Amino acid sequence: MAEEAAKKDKGGGMKMIIIIVAAVLLLAGVGAGAFFLGSSKASAAKGAQGEGAAAETAAPAEGAEAGAVGPLVALEDFIVNIMDGQETRYLKAAITLEMTSEDAAAEIDQRKAQVRDAVLLLIGSKTYDELRDLQGKLQLRADLIGRLNSFLTRGRVSKIYFTDFVVQ
Repeated sequence: MAEEAAKKDKGGGMKMIIIIVAAVLLLAGVGAGAFFLGSSKASAAKGAQGEGAAAETAAPAEGAEAGAVGPLVALEDFIVNIMDGQETRYLKAAITLEMTSEDAAAEIDQRKAQVRDAVLLLIGSKTYDELRDLQGKLQLRADLIGRLNSFLTRGRVSKIYFTDFVVQ
């Protein structure tokens, strides 16, 4: 009888050890997965930032010195409906344009209605999923630069700064 109790204790102790080892392995697996998933997202975000920064440094502003900031033109706030399936979502954004020259800044001032129209139409065509992460914001910035530069004649938009960006 004493031998049976000893065997049960050994069997119960062995089960407990197996459960503990399995739990430790499970936690280690979850931790490793979270680490690698987080680091791959961080790498992708850094890569996207690096590509944007490389593009900006590869094409310096016309007639601008390296590191110099061109004329800045602040646009009035934009409040735009964005597409999101069944829900109604809004984007509130404040945008400042960095221009290549004073002539370009003057042209932006003259074409404010055309600039606002281009920005509103482009942002309104985006979905919430496209705008919620860093890559989406960088893509929006690049699209805006291309759209605005398509109708400017006396200079170019070299950079766009989002000074306020809220999606609700």
